[in-house]
Amino acid sequence: MPATPQKCRSPRVPTRCAAQLMSESRFRPEHARRFAEAGLVVVPKLASAQRVRELREVAQTHLAAAVAPLEYEADLRYPGAPPARNAPGGATVRRLLQAYARDSVFRDWATGPEVAEPLHHILGPRVMLSQVHHNCVMTKQSRYSSETGWHQDIRYWSFERPELVSLWLALGREFPENGGLSFLPRSHAMEFAGDRLDDALFLRTGNPLNQALINTRLTPLLEPGDAVFFHCRTQHSAGSNSTAETKLSLVFSYHAADNQPLPGTRSASLPSVAV
Repeated sequence: MPATPQKCRSPRVPTRCAAQLMSESRFRPEHARRFAEAGLVVVPKLASAQRVRELREVAQTHLAAAVAPLEYEADLRYPGAPPARNAPGGATVRRLLQAYARDSVFRDWATGPEVAEPLHHILGPRVMLSQVHHNCVMTKQSRYSSETGWHQDIRYWSFERPELVSLWLALGREFPENGGLSFLPRSHAMEFAGDRLDDALFLRTGNPLNQALINTRLTPLLEPGDAVFFHCRTQHSAGSNSTAETKLSLVFSYHAADNQPLPGTRSASLPSVAV
C-alpha cells in the first residue's frame, strides 16, 4: 500500500508538492527522478518509531549534558542568536557536532540500509558519508533560536563536483512555527550571481528575481521519522522556534565515491565513510 501523502505548505499549488515531491515509504527509482527534477524529495516514515525513539533519547541526553563537540547559536551570529557566549542565552546549543563518531546509534542509522538504498538510487553504487559537513544533531530551541537565510550548502563545501546529497531526519514534528525547513524547488539547477547574493552568499530577499523565486517555497510538514533528501545546490532556509519544545533533527551529507573533496580544503580534513 502506498504511504498517505502528508500536508505541505506551498504558497502556490499544495497538491503539486504532495504529488511530485512526496515519495512512498520505500524509495524507488522514480523518486530519484523526482529528486533530480526538484532538488529534493520527502520520504515519509523512512525511520521506524523505535529507531526515532533511540536516536531522540541519545540526542536529548547529549544535549542536556552539553556533550562536546558543540556549536552554539552565538557562534553563528544569525538573526535572533545571542551576540556572544557570555550574553544571555549564550549557552544555547545549535548543533551536536560529529554525530557519526559520538554514538553508535547515529552511526548505525547513517550507514544503515534505510539510508543506503535511497542514496544508491540518487548517487550511484558507491556512496560515501562526509564527516566534515553536517554530520550533526541540529537543534532549534525555544528561546534564542536563530533564523537562517536562503542559501545553498555548496557555498562552503569543496568537492570535484557540486553533487552532494543531505539527508535530514525529523526526530519530532517539524513545521514553520518551530523552525522547520523551507526549500525552493528546482533551485539546484539555477545559477545565482551578481546582486542576487550578499557577501555571505545568502539570497538577497529584496532582489525582485529572488522575491519571485521565494514565492515558490515549499515547507514540508514533517512527522517523527520523516526524511528529506536535498541537493547541495537547493536553496533552503529556516526560521526561529516560537514554540515551547526544542526541535531535534539528524542530518548527514553524502557524495559519490568518485567525487572527492579537494585536497587542502576543509572538506578533506576528515576521511569519508563508505555507506
